[in-house]
Amino acid sequence: MNTNIQPEHISAFEALTSGEHDNFALFSCFLDGVPAVAIVAVTPPDCDEDEYQITPLFVGVTEGMILTDHDGTPA
Repeated sequence: MNTNIQPEHISAFEALTSGEHDNFALFSCFLDGVPAVAIVAVTPPDCDEDEYQITPLFVGVTEGMILTDHDGTPA
């Protein structure tokens, strides 16, 4: 079976669903210039840094997105 799911997607999903981490947030953003929302991991700055690191994990579906399976059938 073909899949677009990569090991990093599995790790992010497991981290989100395990309840072991508390550094996730909804992040208001833009996807290709269109208003969107993402689930992100927020990492506080180290001693020598002054900015939080925001790592996108998953992006919410936008109105213009078309989701299909591998055969092109819409979800």
